[in-house]
Amino acid sequence: METQSIMGWNRQWRRIVPLLGLIAAATWAPIIQAADDPLIMGVFPRRNAAETTKLFTPMADYLGEQLGRKVNLVTARDFDSFWQGVTEQRYDVVHYNQYHYIRSAQNYQVIAHIEEFGKSTISGVIYARKDSGITALAQLRGRTVLFGGGEDAMISYIANRYLLLQAGLKKDDFKSLFAVNPPNSVLALQRRQSDAAGAGDGVLDLPMVRKAINTDELTVLAVSAPLLQLPVAVKRTMPAKQRASVQSILVNLKNSEAGKRVLNSAVLTGMGTAVDKDYDPHRQIVRAVMDPADPAKR
Repeated sequence: METQSIMGWNRQWRRIVPLLGLIAAATWAPIIQAADDPLIMGVFPRRNAAETTKLFTPMADYLGEQLGRKVNLVTARDFDSFWQGVTEQRYDVVHYNQYHYIRSAQNYQVIAHIEEFGKSTISGVIYARKDSGITALAQLRGRTVLFGGGEDAMISYIANRYLLLQAGLKKDDFKSLFAVNPPNSVLALQRRQSDAAGAGDGVLDLPMVRKAINTDELTVLAVSAPLLQLPVAVKRTMPAKQRASVQSILVNLKNSEAGKRVLNSAVLTGMGTAVDKDYDPHRQIVRAVMDPADPAKR
């Protein structure tokens, strides 16, 4: 009787084991598949979507080749739609401005910063037309200032608002308008659509700007202190090994011919490593300028 029971149990076990295998395979399949899903690389609309795609597609492709995993580039038509992507954590790797990083640091970890024109820092600059008669920030009282991007543009708006604040001009002392991006702000200024423009110190050197206007017609009214350049961050949920790989690939772009071609395509001269505390000076400016209700100021 006991022998029959044992034999019956063995037969049952032989049927159960394959079933358990099928259950395990079904359970782990989504996890394995998810690991092979493309990484999403988001780039903020510092330039228009078409140009951003052209500039950064080679970087996404190269990153994917080096990681052995496809990387899809995603752009946005404006800052609001891009920021929605950040808040919803749609991007695995994201290149954005310093204010974006400060606000999203709970979910994203900075790993690198860009270098432009051989510089790892960028300053806010307020421009005017040379023939406007405006030579000092105080003269902008009651006038129109066109900022590149929106109120979340760290350099074009926030750093330049800090310059105006230091010159004694509060938010209501001048009229603020916003261009889609920094290049458009100086293009509009040159075409007399505002009295001044807020952008970054490298905007006049951008090919799209130099081809469109005579930059010699513009003058600099004020320049902010240099701040560490725009960051690249990854989701904090990204595995440490993969995070380190992404960082290494980006920081070492300038050390190979293929990497240099990627940088040239993006109008960059390199990337450097970055950590959270590197953006503390930016946080101080944000606290001085932004509304107390803003989460980045708290």
